[in-house]
Amino acid sequence: MSAPGIVIAAPASGSGKTTVTLGLIRALARRGYAVQPFKCGPDYIDPAFHTAAAGRASHNLDTWAMRRTVIDAVIQRESKDAAIVIAEGVMGVFDGVAEPGRAGHASTAELAALTGWPIVLVLDVSAQAETAAAVTLGCARYRSDVEIAGVILNRVAGDAHARMITPALAKIGIACFGALPRRDDLALPERHLGLVQAAETTDLDARLDRIAGAVADAVDLDAILAVARPARTSHVETRAPLPPPGQRIALAQDAAFAFTYPHIVAGWRHAGADVVPFSPLADEAPDPGADAVWLPGGYPELHAGRLAAASRFHDGLKTLAAKGCVVHGECGGYMVLGAGLEDADGVRHAMTGLLGVETSFAKPRMTLGYRRARLLAASALGPPGTEIKGHEFHFATVTAHAEEPLLAAAEASGAAVAECGARRGMVTGTFLHVIDRAA
Repeated sequence: MSAPGIVIAAPASGSGKTTVTLGLIRALARRGYAVQPFKCGPDYIDPAFHTAAAGRASHNLDTWAMRRTVIDAVIQRESKDAAIVIAEGVMGVFDGVAEPGRAGHASTAELAALTGWPIVLVLDVSAQAETAAAVTLGCARYRSDVEIAGVILNRVAGDAHARMITPALAKIGIACFGALPRRDDLALPERHLGLVQAAETTDLDARLDRIAGAVADAVDLDAILAVARPARTSHVETRAPLPPPGQRIALAQDAAFAFTYPHIVAGWRHAGADVVPFSPLADEAPDPGADAVWLPGGYPELHAGRLAAASRFHDGLKTLAAKGCVVHGECGGYMVLGAGLEDADGVRHAMTGLLGVETSFAKPRMTLGYRRARLLAASALGPPGTEIKGHEFHFATVTAHAEEPLLAAAEASGAAVAECGARRGMVTGTFLHVIDRAA
């Protein structure tokens, strides 16, 4: 049986879900509890902060992109030795993807309904009083298969403000677990893809301790523990979400290549593959004994000069590719496999040149959404015809593309998208971050 869990959700983005989640994780961890964090949806930044707060890896749970068997397997595997699960939601609690014939798909509420974890609703009451209770009542009644166990008030102006809200919550029978005061020093720094990465955040431990202290002072942690329930999991997935691209996989890992879904790597290891990390930013070459190289996403545009000058990295990667090694890049890794990357100042930096793709941030344009894709050729992602699900989120534009397409992709709605990736032999890349096989 998995550990008892809760879901932290909110009526809207920007309500303080991440701050409250981090505070709860860290506060309970400081009490000696083994806290297993999860993140609803495809976000790959928040989980790094969860990991730092908990001292154990956070994993994504995605009801659109992951098969139910994979979700169950991840929950069972990662929470089996935990005391409490805390899963952070995404967007507003009922907000999901636009898919024909299905409302709220991939929403926080859908994950809560699937697992049976009760929801703790974070309410930003900075411009509200009793209306917060009406919002809570609407959320509690909107879906009969979802339980709102209680609320945490956030950005409260003071005790008098809280007393304008809590009687109304009591009137509708909803527990109030606490009221966090409005404090600017609890915010985390942000960047265009969301928060600045955990590894780049100055004094991260001190920030997390400050957030945990505020939450511990304001929230009834024992009441939170009391409402948690084990997940309803019954399926066990024995296959890796994505088959290992090789027996010995060189995996780029540093500030430029930070966005790797942990369940993918865990699946490779569970299947018996050896995963050997290396740092292109430190000018490390991939393991010469590797038969596959994986370059994840991240922020290569912020480190383009160092990556362009990393000669040992370039030479080692090219040597392996020339030997027929499988090489794949996701999003930022895809850009680094290309011929050149133009940064936000319009300066072009030479990349590895293993693919004839040029990308640019000179005129940033956001591309965002779930993707279902069919492989057109054999690659690290599988044989031709394989269908995969993933997510695309970047601000880069492709200014030149001189390779065969790797895949044909569509939005969750079924509408075709421009992204097709690129392939040259066994060197491939795509803006998609793969989450799971489609079936």
